[in-house]
Amino acid sequence: MQQKLTQLLDAAHLDIAASQQQQLVRLVELLNKWNKAYNLTSVRDPMQMVSRHIVDSLVVLPYLSGQRFIDVGTGPGLPGLPLAIAQPDKEFVLLDSLGKRIRFIRQVCHELGLKNVNAVQSRVEDYQPETKFDGVISRAFASLSDMLTWCQHLPQPQGHYFALKGQYPEAEIAALPTAFKVEDVFALDVPEVDAERHLVIISTRG
Repeated sequence: MQQKLTQLLDAAHLDIAASQQQQLVRLVELLNKWNKAYNLTSVRDPMQMVSRHIVDSLVVLPYLSGQRFIDVGTGPGLPGLPLAIAQPDKEFVLLDSLGKRIRFIRQVCHELGLKNVNAVQSRVEDYQPETKFDGVISRAFASLSDMLTWCQHLPQPQGHYFALKGQYPEAEIAALPTAFKVEDVFALDVPEVDAERHLVIISTRG
């Protein structure tokens, strides 16, 4: 699995240290183990998890700006855990309403020694952070309008929303509330994932 991960990261032009790659492999092993009991992901094959969960999460790395991020509706920690492993100097809050997912994330953090992750069980609209975020990240979480409505209390004034989408969300972008503007949309190439991927970066109109 380590060899597979290294090949995919090279193909995606991502430079991840060997020690962090080992942590990512361990993350897949834990996800596979817990998935049998807790049904955390529909992907059953660990090799597919490498491409469809780990590398799929990491391809947004070059586009993230800031020091403090929240991953809303993180599920089993995707993309938050891979991003936190790859960027140990940055801070990540992983938010989900389901207890089994948060328990899994906390166990991963314990086993991998991740000090830059805080797993929080809460509905996003109920979560009131003491410190706002540079980036609000979501992956297959909700429509853009719903994401912005539910999360607008989370970023600091200059912060950004990073929405990971499949196909180019033309209708969702057209329906954006007027208080927000699309800064950029990037097509993402995920090796061995035969589906479209896009990153939509949104800010609040000043």
